[in-house]
Amino acid sequence: MLKLRLDIAGMIFAAFALTLSADGIAADFLTVYKGIPYVDSRYTGGAQAVPGRVQCAYYDLGGEGIAYHDTTFKNEGSGGLNPADGSYLNEFRKNEGVDTSYTKFHDAIDNNPYGMVKVEENQLYVGWTQPGEWFNITVDATHAGVYSADLLYTSNRGGMIALDVNGASATEPIHIISTYNPADPIAWRQWHHWNMMHDAVKVKLNAGKNVLTVHILTEGNMNLAWFQFVPVPV
Repeated sequence: MLKLRLDIAGMIFAAFALTLSADGIAADFLTVYKGIPYVDSRYTGGAQAVPGRVQCAYYDLGGEGIAYHDTTFKNEGSGGLNPADGSYLNEFRKNEGVDTSYTKFHDAIDNNPYGMVKVEENQLYVGWTQPGEWFNITVDATHAGVYSADLLYTSNRGGMIALDVNGASATEPIHIISTYNPADPIAWRQWHHWNMMHDAVKVKLNAGKNVLTVHILTEGNMNLAWFQFVPVPV
């Protein structure tokens, strides 16, 4: 009986120590992290609320190596594919390395008949993704716990992503299902077949501020619009 009690006490202590260690990593990361929640003339919300919809294009401010890493300095969408004409959507974060764009309904681009789900027009997203790239998103969780998230995305080739929370790995590699459809006669539209991956992500968050890091692991060629976080029932 004494041995059983000692074994149980040991397991409780180990779990407690692991929690302290995780909390310590989070505290250390949040103390030194120099990125700040995104804000602009239209989006004034700051840290994005969880539960809720977390927009990838509202990744943190802070620049290359702090808020994100991108393989090119040029934003391939804003100011490039989307001409710099003074409009909010065409010039959205055009001077940053992360490539961003938005859904368009003219010429049946993002409202084409080959998408698995319907998307809203003018939905911002992160695109032109390449392996090794990452970006940070600061969120504000109403309470500590485990959250799952659906993902709105396109993926011409499939691939893998992963998430960190507060500087520590939080998921195994997540397989992103390809949205390629050979029936579409327009080659470039393979990047515009939108789909929803339900329960794509599951992470544990502390109450209050957390920093999510989205890593592109393999393939790239994904457009990432948003994660919809909901609490997982205990």
